[in-house]
Amino acid sequence: MSRKSSIEQILNGALAPAHLEVGDESHMHSVPEGAESHFKVTVVSDRFQGEKLVSRHRLINQLLSAEFGSGLHALALHTWTPEEWYEKGGKTPESPPCLGGSKA
Repeated sequence: MSRKSSIEQILNGALAPAHLEVGDESHMHSVPEGAESHFKVTVVSDRFQGEKLVSRHRLINQLLSAEFGSGLHALALHTWTPEEWYEKGGKTPESPPCLGGSKA
């Protein structure tokens, strides 16, 4: 199973998101081909209601701890309630270029 599929399965099971996007951004970094090490994750879930941003990110990092132990290096996280997602127009921001040795 790909890391992307594994992340999707874990987050779907734990958070029952209204919306989930998992994008592999490893190609934007200086890593070996097929590394599956850098991901952008957008999760829209009622589970985040009343939670501060840092708590949301800690939850995602905890849920994906096994992935971090097996090669996942970085996550760009966008964690919103359905109301926040709606206010943002249902769009995830583009990731900026890598500042630490990107291929660009």
